[in-house]
Amino acid sequence: MLSQAHISPQTPAGATLDEDGAAFRLWAPEADAVYLHGIFAGEVFEALTDDRLMQKDARGYWTGYQDGARDGDRYRFWVQGKGSSGYKRDPRARELDPENFPDCFVILRPADSFPWHDRDFVTPDFSDMIVYQLHVGTFAIAKPGVPSNFLDVALKIPYLADLGINVLQPLPIDEQEANPNMGYGGADLFSPDFPYIAVADLPAYLEKLNALYAARHKSGLTLADIQSGPGQLKALVDLCHVHGIAVVFDVVYNHAGGFAVDGRFDDNCLYYMDRRHNTGNNNDSLYFTDQDRGTGGLAFALWNEEVKKFLIDNARYYLAEFHADGFRYDEISTLISTSQGSGWEFCRALTSNLRGFRNRILQNAEFWPARFADIPASAAPVIAPAQAGGMGFDVVQHDGLRGALRGAVGAASWGADAHVPMSAIAAALYPPGFDHGWRAVTCVENHDLVLAGRDPRLPVLADGADHRSWYARSRSRVATAILLTAPGIPQLFMGQEFLEDKPWDVLPTGPNLLSWESLDASADSTRRDHLQFTKDLIRLRRDLPALRGDYVRAFFCSDHDRVIAWHRWREGTGDDVIVVASFAETTWSGYEIGFPYPGVWQERFNSDAYDHFVNPIVAGNGGGVVAVGRGLHGFAASAGIVIPANGVVVFARG
Repeated sequence: MLSQAHISPQTPAGATLDEDGAAFRLWAPEADAVYLHGIFAGEVFEALTDDRLMQKDARGYWTGYQDGARDGDRYRFWVQGKGSSGYKRDPRARELDPENFPDCFVILRPADSFPWHDRDFVTPDFSDMIVYQLHVGTFAIAKPGVPSNFLDVALKIPYLADLGINVLQPLPIDEQEANPNMGYGGADLFSPDFPYIAVADLPAYLEKLNALYAARHKSGLTLADIQSGPGQLKALVDLCHVHGIAVVFDVVYNHAGGFAVDGRFDDNCLYYMDRRHNTGNNNDSLYFTDQDRGTGGLAFALWNEEVKKFLIDNARYYLAEFHADGFRYDEISTLISTSQGSGWEFCRALTSNLRGFRNRILQNAEFWPARFADIPASAAPVIAPAQAGGMGFDVVQHDGLRGALRGAVGAASWGADAHVPMSAIAAALYPPGFDHGWRAVTCVENHDLVLAGRDPRLPVLADGADHRSWYARSRSRVATAILLTAPGIPQLFMGQEFLEDKPWDVLPTGPNLLSWESLDASADSTRRDHLQFTKDLIRLRRDLPALRGDYVRAFFCSDHDRVIAWHRWREGTGDDVIVVASFAETTWSGYEIGFPYPGVWQERFNSDAYDHFVNPIVAGNGGGVVAVGRGLHGFAASAGIVIPANGVVVFARG
């Protein structure tokens, strides 16, 4: 019999297991009755009788306690409302049973029983971050036509660690209304997406995972640890932490649903949760409003305290139970525009609540104010502290440098006589209006940009006729080198590191899958060379602290010569770096460039070395130059240097 034992005002919403059973709490204020059905300890409960009826409190929450409930049991709610009656999934379900979806059971799971190994992990300082964005379903496909899953991605972690990135940012991983998907049409925000959960070959996965733990001198997992979807996602996060990589989850709080085959929610999800009469006005749908600004879904009713709490609890859930290191918040600009004036308050509540949870949680807002006339054009209020009236985010996605770099690469593709706007790059090196460079997350490729049917990937933009030509290779190197030597938090999109030229899409079949086979020793070395280039460039950013700091000055720029030079430094330390980049199709020799100090400046990096690595005919500076006391470009010294065609050279004090 369902009881009110162990129920109190502090009982969490959703399902909470303890040693004797489980407490259930569901928000459905307009429902006439809510029954708890399921399979508990092997016994089936599906009657619409008083012994299955939950009790409603003054806030519209229905509660009940099931004796004997245990991990792996199944449950769902039968909701009787003024408009309809039928089953509803728990909006806070930790895991869904894929059988008969969407008319499916929720799998009862404990809050956390995973044997974590990440006690000593510390989230990197924001200024040190290098982000790698991937789509779980298409990143690590092991079987043709079968989406890759959390464990497939986990097995690629040594590759990512060797690459040198220290933040993994998967596209949203919560259960979606349609498959395959990008991840931006969720309706079950607490449950991992079905295709990302491995169901076969778990012993083989376990053996490989434990080999990774053993290589790091950590104890292994058991089969029980990865039997569930949440367990598999936790294994992915845990192994990332063991390898020094933070995990930032991509979450969607501006809307839910959308992007499904019919563009609608299914009847068993949180849409019209209390089954009140559906008049066609989505403002009556409990969690949502009727606002839709191109998302295909519905905006959350953020004016409602319980909806606001639901979303904040979702973020805290990922922090507490999955050890997340932060979030990329999708389309905050849309959230503000569709929230009927309550978006700012929600953002302040969200960021403030999470900031008190743990230090150094990255809160990254995707904010594109130019899309809407009814929100501020500046990103400054987005990162202003909540106590000062701002939204309280730490960083924002920024497209200034991205636009300048892609514009330059595209212009250069028209040939030697084309005008290439190097001055636009100079103006975009530092994000304007920010107190720190790391406030901007910068990129030249991301999931939105290079999705099939949209903009081309870098090598295609660089040379539309031949994506593997010297022009494609060298121009791609220049763009990536500028990204990784400029201020900001640089972000790479999966495959960018090895010169992937195919557009990205969500299908696990077809011609657009990542070209992992091209990294084999028997394959053309072009992609391996570019991978080595990216690794060494990331290592250079780690080795030269000035490249991760705030200070930058573009002291020379010539659109005519297609050359730009900038100074990176740390105040009062003597850590000075000079970066020179060229989109010219010929090598410049004896090109006079200013240097802050006379003396030896080591050539720490030369992108030309990575063409047929190690390039036997590299155009370089023999390991360094000597700057003499002949002032130039506002500096006390200068030197004539070699700038390779379509190349980047980096100098640091010897």
